[in-house]
Amino acid sequence: MKIAFVGKGGSGKTTLSSLFIRHLAASRIPVIAVDADINQHLGAALGLDETQAAALPAMGAHLPLIKDYLRGGNPRIPSAASMIKTTPPGEGSQLLRVVEDNPVYDACARTVELDGATVRLMATGPFTESDLGVACYHSKVGAVELCLNHLVDGRTEYVVVDMTAGSDSFASGMFTRFDMTFLVAEPTRKGVAVYRQYKEYARDFGVSLKVVGNKVQSPDDLAYLRDEVGDDLLVTVGHSEWVRAMEKGRPTRFAYLEQANRRALEVLHDTADAAYGRRDWERYTRQMVHFHLKNAESWGNAKTGVDLAAQVDPAFVLHEGTATPQPA
Repeated sequence: MKIAFVGKGGSGKTTLSSLFIRHLAASRIPVIAVDADINQHLGAALGLDETQAAALPAMGAHLPLIKDYLRGGNPRIPSAASMIKTTPPGEGSQLLRVVEDNPVYDACARTVELDGATVRLMATGPFTESDLGVACYHSKVGAVELCLNHLVDGRTEYVVVDMTAGSDSFASGMFTRFDMTFLVAEPTRKGVAVYRQYKEYARDFGVSLKVVGNKVQSPDDLAYLRDEVGDDLLVTVGHSEWVRAMEKGRPTRFAYLEQANRRALEVLHDTADAAYGRRDWERYTRQMVHFHLKNAESWGNAKTGVDLAAQVDPAFVLHEGTATPQPA
């Protein structure tokens, strides 16, 4: 199951995504956690110290390796250099599974221990001062999108992505890559504004969207969110002493998280699990192709010097039973 956490900056989406990851890990569910935010804080939220978080490999720095591995023996892709962030898989492509070892995970993922369980953590890499004026953060996030395009995941395994703040994810097709999107919103006009943007952009693509109200401190806060987002409001989260201790670098065991907040995480899990029944791999593949052709026409063909439409395998549909060829 592929899950996204989105919201405006400061809404608490990184904290909520880290709590959800901890909840899944405590349930012994395989998890790949991905920090795709422009501000890289998911590692710290999962308990890494500054040195450990800074040592996480940047997926963007390993993009050539990622492309070369995923290309596999796909005859429609003449070289890894001709791949762009939206390149879809086809016959002969290498696919990624949540529970496996492969060169992409070896290079880009690190194991994080959470109260005796483990998760794989991947990060796009920070947007540094050297990037200003010469690169776009979307090129870093492109490594995540390419991996999601080639990912085959089942019901009892999760990929949880902490997305970049606001509506930046609509600059590519990555917002359509998820079984469920949880939008974290504070009971404020700005928090609700991001929800309305997401709702409008996602409407035409069948994106499953639910709102998680955060920092809800009063009945008036709850009533405000209900008035503004209606039935999309799934659950609310209030103040947490456990989170406060974690943010100070003094976390207790996850089992001591407040009962009300544990119940909220169970609601998120149940909602994500229920989304499995609505999976439509044909639509998923069709949307991949749609955004790939759109990117090819607008900039990809000019950048690579090849006709990227030729990369589309019209007979290929990604699904859980898709066989992955063994590397030579």
